[in-house]
Amino acid sequence: MKRPYIICHMVASIDGRIDCSMVDKISGDEYYETLEKLDCPAQLEGRVTMEHYNAAKEPFVAQDSTPVGKSSVHKAVESEHYIIAVDTRGKLRWPAAQIDGAPLLCIISEQVPQEYLEVLRNECISYICVGYDSIDLSAAMEILHGEFGVECLAVLGGGHINGSFLEAGLIDEVSLLLAPGIDGRKGQTALFDGIADMGRMPVKLSPLGVEQFENGTLWIRYKPYNHK
Repeated sequence: MKRPYIICHMVASIDGRIDCSMVDKISGDEYYETLEKLDCPAQLEGRVTMEHYNAAKEPFVAQDSTPVGKSSVHKAVESEHYIIAVDTRGKLRWPAAQIDGAPLLCIISEQVPQEYLEVLRNECISYICVGYDSIDLSAAMEILHGEFGVECLAVLGGGHINGSFLEAGLIDEVSLLLAPGIDGRKGQTALFDGIADMGRMPVKLSPLGVEQFENGTLWIRYKPYNHK
């Protein structure tokens, strides 16, 4: 399978919590500085993160919600850089076809209505529609590499999309900024979250390096153990 090299890049408190308003209080600009050093031309975030920061306030509501029921790909523009949103059911509306100057690309499942695909095409937004009940992340990554030419992808959370990539065996490297603070609040999302298999074995990691910033934040890089 040819797919991008995938780096999960996150910042968390030392108890592994990733609430943005919390980590902002215990870290500086290291997250963006280190993300730039990773040199990934494509960056991916989950629906909740995109809904909070980039999507329109009102969700998309189709007049006919019949699922499209088949895979399809639409490449609206040629680019070396993409901002990618994972939005299984096609709930997000977009105020523009670009985010921070980079073209938007949506990864969605075959459960989205045809009307949603038409909206994306009309707004000049690329999409990968694959997976009947849920997004087939492995197939989506192959398409991202083969059709869109993405060689390196930074997965930027939240915790459930990170967990989905982990569960699918799609993470080649973890780039973690461990900020000097503790959250401790009940029910807060962790770095990797949402995997339903309670008997699943943990993924062992091999360290690639550690760097400390002046404010005490640690940049720790890992790869999965025995991962080629």
